Amino acid sequence: MLSGIHFLLTMSCNFECAHCFLYCSPRFEGTFTLNQLRSVHDEMKKMGTIKTVYYEGGEPFLFYPLMLEGIKMSREMGANAGIVTNSYWAISDEDAELWLKPILDLGISDVSVSNDAFHHGDSKINPATRASAALHRLKASGGEICIQKPALDLAKTQEKGEPVIGGGAMFRGRAVDELITDELPRKHWTEFTECPHEELVSPARVHLDPFGGVHICQGLSMGNMWKTPLSELVKSYDASTHPICGPLVKGGPAELAKKYDVEHEDEYVDACHFCYTLRKELIDRFPEYLTPKEVYGFNQ
Repeated sequence: MLSGIHFLLTMSCNFECAHCFLYCSPRFEGTFTLNQLRSVHDEMKKMGTIKTVYYEGGEPFLFYPLMLEGIKMSREMGANAGIVTNSYWAISDEDAELWLKPILDLGISDVSVSNDAFHHGDSKINPATRASAALHRLKASGGEICIQKPALDLAKTQEKGEPVIGGGAMFRGRAVDELITDELPRKHWTEFTECPHEELVSPARVHLDPFGGVHICQGLSMGNMWKTPLSELVKSYDASTHPICGPLVKGGPAELAKKYDVEHEDEYVDACHFCYTLRKELIDRFPEYLTPKEVYGFNQ
């Protein structure tokens, strides 16, 4: 049952991290309007199952007033609300509290700050540490998201269907183009017979982009909520008939490759690497489901 909605409030970001699932950058345009946020919240009320709403990006603080209005809507419908941010705004301890107080006054449940080498290098004192310290002083809930660079040990602690909050970078989006190296071990493509990370049959959370995409995984959409209302789209979703999810449920990326006879290499680092590479090849055949193109490095 779908219980979590994650707004990709804007696809724009002031950072351009090598590990970014969504290929976000200052050049990636696309932001929800206030009216679109109202429309989605109306749909969430119809569904009656949404308990948690997150505001992410890109970088949601780039559109601070819009983010505040969205949080208000989420709280008014009784949902818990959270934020994921790179904390660029925490330029001093005083400034960090200035930006956080209006959000905390709305009853935000979680503020997750990205603090790793991808975002802030090796600096021990940076915007993320300032934001974390401010949250502690203000007695607010929050934590740090720390993604490690790929290494020979690729074991991940992520539970299936849960967002990545630690461990190694995952090979989706820009990470495939910038972090895959010859040193990383690979397996034969026939070994990738399941999706190890996302709950494709009955997702508990989806990400919504401002173009209408309802992402089960980054760049893999149920359909377009501006064409079919979100409540109807979720209700009618059937993984077995979805052109991409169907093969993935049946036999993982290996089955997806066989079903559509996609030419590919023999070895990949992991299932995400293989799946993302296949989807990139299929994007023109299934533009409504493999979207937006920027997530796959196009139009950048």
